[in-house]
Amino acid sequence: MKKEFDELLEETSDTVSQEGFLRLLAERFPQKLIFSTSFSYEDQVVTHLIKDLDIQIFTLDTGRLFEQTYETWAATKAFFKKNIKAYYPDAEELQQFVTENGPDSFYQSVEKRKECCNVRKVHPLKKALKGYKVWITGLRSEHSLNRQHMPQLEWDHDNQIIKYHPILHWTTQEVTDYVQKNQLPYNYLHKKGFASIGCAPCTRAIQEGEDFRAGRWWWEDANKKECGLHIHQ
Repeated sequence: MKKEFDELLEETSDTVSQEGFLRLLAERFPQKLIFSTSFSYEDQVVTHLIKDLDIQIFTLDTGRLFEQTYETWAATKAFFKKNIKAYYPDAEELQQFVTENGPDSFYQSVEKRKECCNVRKVHPLKKALKGYKVWITGLRSEHSLNRQHMPQLEWDHDNQIIKYHPILHWTTQEVTDYVQKNQLPYNYLHKKGFASIGCAPCTRAIQEGEDFRAGRWWWEDANKKECGLHIHQ
């Protein structure tokens, strides 16, 4: 797979549009592309960009999502008339983790929080990506400091898969304008100050002037705010 990535990287051009490159990937890797959505503004945009392409869509249901996220999930499925495959934590692994650590152990330390993320997100992700060659995401460089210099097309060594971030360089205004222009369903928590929406216990609205991801794991140091889904070399 790494060889295919290297060949693809040599063929790419900065002048190719997001839509054009997504079509190229769909033609190059038929039935081997998958897109992960959390139903954020960004993910709704990407879902719209790929709506006519043969690209599978999945989401990770951690069991601790907001009610509004489930509402957006249902509205998205109805709007695009596409199946969205759900992946869940392993029942026995989750049962053991909560039994041993309690339901809110993620507040106790970064290590416990990351362990919870591993059980609820990272392990189900690996199941979702199995058998696919390209993983499409809604990541944007404005999301966090460690994403500002990441490439739009990259090799994910940890998951042994090509990753493509079609709207990596879009601004927040461009994203919201696209959602409004195309009348896409969106999570109403965005209108209440929730910039980045994850699990309910680990997400809050941000205040004016705060960083985009300040509402995620707000009790932790800003440099540690990753859950392990996206590891950049």
